[in-house]
Amino acid sequence: MIEIEQEPAAAVAIFGDRIDVARRFADALGKHGEERGLIGPLEPPRLWSRHILNSAVIAPLFSGRVGDVGSGAGLPGLVLAIARPDVDWVLIEPMERRVAWLSEQVESLELANVEVLRARAEDWKRGPVLDAVTARAVSALRTLVPITAPLVRDGGELILLKGATAANEIEGAEKQLRKFKVTNARVEVVGEGLLAEPSRVIRATVR
Repeated sequence: MIEIEQEPAAAVAIFGDRIDVARRFADALGKHGEERGLIGPLEPPRLWSRHILNSAVIAPLFSGRVGDVGSGAGLPGLVLAIARPDVDWVLIEPMERRVAWLSEQVESLELANVEVLRARAEDWKRGPVLDAVTARAVSALRTLVPITAPLVRDGGELILLKGATAANEIEGAEKQLRKFKVTNARVEVVGEGLLAEPSRVIRATVR
């Protein structure tokens, strides 16, 4: 029997009237995520606090059309699409089994605002058309900038979920930030007072 973390009180505050959809996703990921190679065996008991709410709390930062690079299990892309049905999401994931999972969830959860694209971000062919790009647990900022910034329109944003070393990542990516005309890179903390461990994003503008 897989033990899935009990839903924290903050979940309703963060998801609002979308909470039932979020619960269905959490249940599916908790029950099937490990067997399908999406999450590790230690994750179901901390699924809400460490993964789902960590992703969902940054939902107010987005608008327009947003890409999620390396969507994997749907963290953060599917979670954000649940929380923000008014935003269009493109989930960019190269691995076939993960794409299958994402597509199944989009259909099961009836998410009309999601496109699942099997591709690497480096192979994006549509040009700089997105209003923002996000990513979570993909790679260091110096590696992410060259594969995310080219997808974003002039004046759009990178909004990347990061851990406690986010400020150091900005320092380590100065060369790439300059090369790809990414400005005003800074760390923002989201969810203080709501989550025991608030989320950190590196937020920057693409020019």
